[in-house]
Amino acid sequence: MIRNPVLPGFNPDPSICRVGEDYYIATSTFEWYPGVQIHHSRDLVNWDLVARPLNRAALLDMRGNPDSCGIWAPCLSYADGLFWLVYTDVKRLDGAFKDAPNYITTCATIDGEWSDPWYVNSSGFDPSLFHDDDGRKWFVNMQWNHRGPGTGVNPAHDAFDGILLQEWSPERGLFGPVKNIYAGTARGLTEAPHLFKRNGYYYLTTAEGGTGYQHAVSLARSRAIWGPYENHPDLHVICADGGDSPVQRTGHGQYVETHWGTLYHTFLMGRPQQPGPFCPMGRETGIEEVIWRDDWLYLKAGGMQARAQVPAPLAVDPRPRAAVRRMFGGALPPEFQWLRTPDTQRIFREDADALTLIGRESLGSWFEQSLVARRQEDPAYLAETTVTFEPNTYQQAAGLVTYYNRHKFHAAAVTAEPGRGRALTVLSCPGDWPEEALNYPAEPIPLAEGPVDLRVTVDGATQQFWYAQGGDWQRLGPPLDASVVSDEGGRGEHASFTGAFVGMFAFDLTGQGKEARFARFDYVP
Repeated sequence: MIRNPVLPGFNPDPSICRVGEDYYIATSTFEWYPGVQIHHSRDLVNWDLVARPLNRAALLDMRGNPDSCGIWAPCLSYADGLFWLVYTDVKRLDGAFKDAPNYITTCATIDGEWSDPWYVNSSGFDPSLFHDDDGRKWFVNMQWNHRGPGTGVNPAHDAFDGILLQEWSPERGLFGPVKNIYAGTARGLTEAPHLFKRNGYYYLTTAEGGTGYQHAVSLARSRAIWGPYENHPDLHVICADGGDSPVQRTGHGQYVETHWGTLYHTFLMGRPQQPGPFCPMGRETGIEEVIWRDDWLYLKAGGMQARAQVPAPLAVDPRPRAAVRRMFGGALPPEFQWLRTPDTQRIFREDADALTLIGRESLGSWFEQSLVARRQEDPAYLAETTVTFEPNTYQQAAGLVTYYNRHKFHAAAVTAEPGRGRALTVLSCPGDWPEEALNYPAEPIPLAEGPVDLRVTVDGATQQFWYAQGGDWQRLGPPLDASVVSDEGGRGEHASFTGAFVGMFAFDLTGQGKEARFARFDYVP
């Protein structure tokens, strides 16, 4: 069986691409660097991370991007002997404007060096590229309307002003007429357009209903690429709205025909935890089996509710969840990312026996933050690290953090407390937007010389920090509310599009770049 999610942890907006017997899924990474995750599979059951293509400044620089901005909804395709990746780098979240430049890059191999990008347009986000049978290429993206209430083509959500279509080529860029081909359904928030062709019809897949529990995969078709497009008889192919399945928030995906003859559709999903509900793993990637009936797509199992287990094309067992234990030295392990900057030498160094973080700006920075972390992939887990750090002031700190964004994190920090010397404390920002109140829920604990072992245990809505220095593990502070480190924490799901991470941080507000050395990192589901 395919067990959903197939890509656990923050992996939203799945664009699936088949090349022969190889399958690739590209997902959004928002403010996390390098940009775009691409996973590979040959059975649709087990997936491996094979590339993060936007890995240099020419392709992506997100310094200054607000939380939940950056890379939205990539589209991966294959044509003319090349992989094509379309992506948006969103520069603004709040207010009337979005500022969403769209780009295209190519590569002959999925894990090679991707080309410097073509800039395409900035009229909206979630772009994709359709390669037609005659070799022509068509660019589609949603159009953002900044002008105010009542001015858009979709009265449900007037800022989402329909889907634009225009021809594009590497030599000419966008050219010829541009047309708004689809306004969307009454569910509104119409975005994430993907075109494909079958049986003489052009099909337009979109995501609707926002990033929360009303999300949906919608479908329309036309005999001509310019339209008019008629809506699916049920409007949506996948939608969990009102259902009680553990697979919720389903929407935003793409259709694929397999070489086995079976048909599937990717979708993003959430696994809400109780009490709440809240989704610390953010928006993850799932797969469902689909069929054609009267030239329309339907879930093979009926209805619109995606399942937690789906028949696989091959008799392959999903890999069990297992501990990942890393001793640092040399290249950064593949599951780790950092925030916004392509200039990694400013924030960390991969030494022979440690990962060295160079203290820069605060945990609330949008510019240069020394934070290296991996996704929370399970409702309950344990994470451990060992840090060596000798601060001179309370403005220097390093340690272990559970992190969503600048408004939502808990951190166990080695720092220097006035009158106490080197000590261990807890910093907590429990979603108090817009005040960003920083709490200190534990008395500082004096530390002996030498390295410090730090641990966090998370079980649903509760997390607990621990520490040790050559002896048994001791509790650090009280239990903390883990539910704020989720999509629903703080401002809530419609302003938070990523997922919880756990990792290592260092900051030095004196500007001296104090270094912290991390010897290891364990993640145990």
